[in-house]
Amino acid sequence: MSKVIFTLLLNDVLSRSGLRVKLSEFEKNQLYGELLNHFGLVGGLNVCEALERAWQDPYVKGKIEDFILAWLGRKVRKVRGEYRTGII
Repeated sequence: MSKVIFTLLLNDVLSRSGLRVKLSEFEKNQLYGELLNHFGLVGGLNVCEALERAWQDPYVKGKIEDFILAWLGRKVRKVRGEYRTGII
C-alpha cells in the first residue's frame, strides 16, 4: 500500500514541478527505498500511514518534495553526462 502512496506523491511532485521524467520500475524502487531511508521510515510499522502523515505535514511535505527533486536532478545530470561522453 505504501507504494501506492509513494506513486501518488511522485506524480504530484512531478506535475507541480513541470518535470517530464519517465522512471523505470527499478528507478522508482530505488527512489522509494532512498526516500524511506532518508526520512527514517525503513522497517517501521505502517509505513504507508507514516508516509501519508508526513505528506500532510507542510514542513515535511516540502522536505519530501526537495528530496525527490534533488534525486531526479542527480539522475538527469547523470544521464546527460553519459550521453555527452560518447560524442566526439
